[in-house]
Amino acid sequence: MDPTEHIINLDEIDHGIFRSLPFCHGYCVTCGLCSSSCPASGLDDFDPRKLVRMAGLGLKDELVNSKWPWVCTMCGKCEHVCPMGIHIPDLVRNIRGLRERDKVPGILQKGIEAAIKTGNNLGVPKEDFIFIAEDVADEIAEEPGFEGFKVPIDKKGANLLTTIHNKLVNTHTEDLKHWWKIFHAAKEDWTITSDNWEGTSWGLFTGDDESVKIMAGRIVEHMNRLEIKNLMWPE
Repeated sequence: MDPTEHIINLDEIDHGIFRSLPFCHGYCVTCGLCSSSCPASGLDDFDPRKLVRMAGLGLKDELVNSKWPWVCTMCGKCEHVCPMGIHIPDLVRNIRGLRERDKVPGILQKGIEAAIKTGNNLGVPKEDFIFIAEDVADEIAEEPGFEGFKVPIDKKGANLLTTIHNKLVNTHTEDLKHWWKIFHAAKEDWTITSDNWEGTSWGLFTGDDESVKIMAGRIVEHMNRLEIKNLMWPE
């Protein structure tokens, strides 16, 4: 973060801007445990202590427009070691959610928009997804002990619904096989869906709660429609 080039009048700052969160940043004692445990500490001068202090002061614009909330990996190590119980990853996520959506870095926002529109972050058409899933199933069926293996799609009344990470139908199709083989060996009654199959909700990382609700709601709809009681949500 660039050094402040002007004097800030603390009387003109809304010190309560972040106080709606379920913890108090004012409890921070700047002990440094968060910074010493943070894998991103020092990148672009990122320091969790400074971020917490700035939030406590109400420096909203400075935080929202900085790189710091996006340098943070939200791994939670800081929260684990904090003696005052400050939920720094939640604070970071809240700050991310305040940034204008067209200024969210990387491909995250484009992925969210694609998922809301098409049902997955890559915008893979339904027929292509089914082709890929069945092709992977055919490869499994060629292995000893898995003769006749089929991937159950939209099976009503199955015991288990599993969602899929978008990369597993793009660059890591081999990783689909591991779970499916386990299901087969365990004689699990499972299924996947052909629509809105995405299990990765990028809104979780960008602070986009409305998108999170939409994607989680779709999974609930699947379970109700297919009459499934158990969910395996890898992401």
